Amino acid sequence: MKAWQAGLASALAGIAVWQAVVSLTGLPRFILPPPALVAETIWDNRALLAHHAGITFAEVLIGLALGAILGGLSAIGLAASPLARVLVRPMLVFSQAIPVFALAPILTLWLGFGLGSKIAMALIIIYFPVTSSFFDALMRTDRDWLGLARVMGATPARIMWHIRIPAALPGFASGLRLAAVYAPIGAIIGEWVGASQGLGYLMLLANGRAKTDLMFAALITLAVLTLLLHAAVNKACEKTLDRPSG
Repeated sequence: MKAWQAGLASALAGIAVWQAVVSLTGLPRFILPPPALVAETIWDNRALLAHHAGITFAEVLIGLALGAILGGLSAIGLAASPLARVLVRPMLVFSQAIPVFALAPILTLWLGFGLGSKIAMALIIIYFPVTSSFFDALMRTDRDWLGLARVMGATPARIMWHIRIPAALPGFASGLRLAAVYAPIGAIIGEWVGASQGLGYLMLLANGRAKTDLMFAALITLAVLTLLLHAAVNKACEKTLDRPSG
C-alpha cells in the first residue's frame, strides 16, 4: 500500500470513529460537531480559512527556513569547536527546559503582534531538533574516513566540508522532517498569545463565539497544511539524498 493510500485509509477510519462517537453519545453540536457539519463549514468559509491559513503558512515557512539555516550552522560550529561544545551546548539543552508557552508572551512584548513574534516562536521550537540531529550525525562520521583524510594532509575545514557534512546529511534531513511537524506548533502558540490573523487567531475567535464547527474547520486546515509541509520536506530530502523512501 502506498503512503497516500495508507493516509487516506487512516483519515477515513478517523472520520468513521468521529461520526460513531457523535451518533452514539448524542453530544450537542456545540460540544462535538459531526463530520458533515465541519465539512460544510470548511466549504462555506473556504475564503476565510484560506486567508488565515496563508498567514500561518508564511510564518511557518519563514521560521522553518531560518531554523534550518541557524540549526545547521550551529551544529557545524559545535562539531568543529570543542570550546563551543563546552560553553554553548549546555545552554542549548537548558533552553529546552523552558516551556514554549512561557516564551510566547515575552516574544510578543519584544517583537509585537505581527509576523515577527510568530516566526520567532516557530524558529525556537524547531531550532533544537535540527541542531541536535545534525550535530549527532556530524560527530558519528566514520573514524577511518577522518584518519585517512588527515594522513593525506587535509585541513580541518576541508574535512568538515568534503567528508563530515556530506556524511551527516541524512541526520540533517531527519531534523528537518521533525521541524516540519513542530514548526506549526510554534506559530499557532504565538497566534494564541497575540495576533489579528492566522489559524490560531481564528480558533480563538471561533471559540469566543461558540462556533465549534469553525474551530474544527481551522484545526483540520492546520493539520492538512502540516501534512503537506511534512510531505514536501520529506520529498525534498529524499531527492537531495538520492535515496528512495523506506
